[in-house]
Amino acid sequence: MSEHSCRACRGTEGHLVLDLGEQPACDYFPAAGDPGPDPVHPLQMWLCSSCGLAQLVADPTVPEEPRGAEPAALVAQATDAVHRIAAGGLLAGAHRVAEYGSPHGGSWLGLLADHGLTPVADGDRADIVLDCFGLMHAADQAGALAERAARLAPGGVLLLQYHALDTIIRLGQWNALRHGHYAYYSTTALTAMLAAQSLRPVAAWSFELYGGTVLLAARRDDEPPAEPADQLTGKPAGELGALLARDAAAGVRDPAAFAGLQASMQDCAQSLHAWLAAQRAAGRAVLGYGAASRAVALLRSAGADRALLPAVADASPAKQGLRMPGTDIPVIDPAQLVRRRPDDVLLFLSDLMPEVRASFPEVEASGGGWVDVETLR
Repeated sequence: MSEHSCRACRGTEGHLVLDLGEQPACDYFPAAGDPGPDPVHPLQMWLCSSCGLAQLVADPTVPEEPRGAEPAALVAQATDAVHRIAAGGLLAGAHRVAEYGSPHGGSWLGLLADHGLTPVADGDRADIVLDCFGLMHAADQAGALAERAARLAPGGVLLLQYHALDTIIRLGQWNALRHGHYAYYSTTALTAMLAAQSLRPVAAWSFELYGGTVLLAARRDDEPPAEPADQLTGKPAGELGALLARDAAAGVRDPAAFAGLQASMQDCAQSLHAWLAAQRAAGRAVLGYGAASRAVALLRSAGADRALLPAVADASPAKQGLRMPGTDIPVIDPAQLVRRRPDDVLLFLSDLMPEVRASFPEVEASGGGWVDVETLR
């Protein structure tokens, strides 16, 4: 590969730690009748030796992903997070909020309105600047973080939510790597990025979403240094120290710690293909659920097509009638899935399991079952 410059610190020393080969753009869902072939591009992760940021090497794709339906698990986590930051005293005296959301959907503005916060106009300063999975979509990480920092009013708090890198390493979540997602944050690396903007973390909380999600709160260096106290317990809010220790244990700055991701990619692809082939040989009807971007590289790497997986259902009307990138597998309405009475429904989003079982009881009532793709490893 040509020399890569870090998206945060501009350093050029680093290591290629994950290579998924040539993959289609995971955010472009062609029409079901489009015969393809779809363009493919290198998909690689690079670890900066200077600041420790894990990042996407290159992305020649153009973001075009249809907006997905917001999962109940994401809504529940947002509610929990707002409760925790309020209990930590971080909303005290705050009146204005600026939100940087994810293009995949979801907003905390309604929850924050219940605490008296009002959205400001684009570019205006705010007491709370919230970024929920938005920062990772910026190619220029340093510039994007500087923009968010500049919008903090005096005494303001920057809230950053991200899928934790130690989780990705620990659980072998290789398909977290995708085009359009430029950074994969450890709390350690993000702390360094904040310091470059004269910001410091003051609290952090972890959640079970996606196997391990973190919400980090930061303030300016020249403001009171004490951590906010939890109003319910009187103890320091959050678990910043524990998260930094968890990073060290996972080896988030050690290229060798990422070796398991490459092996996991090969194991997952082989296991999925073998399972789908065995189900077909046994005469069992299998459909998928969750046309998520993280399923794109998995299906392509597994060599899956509609002969093995005839369709994937998704609740987002914007994705229905399209097909999974890099395959001929169509995306259908969940009502069609129910009507087909599959023997197995392969779920590509583990966090959705309680929601889909409750939403589509007909699957199990007709003798079918839900299979979490993570259990096929």
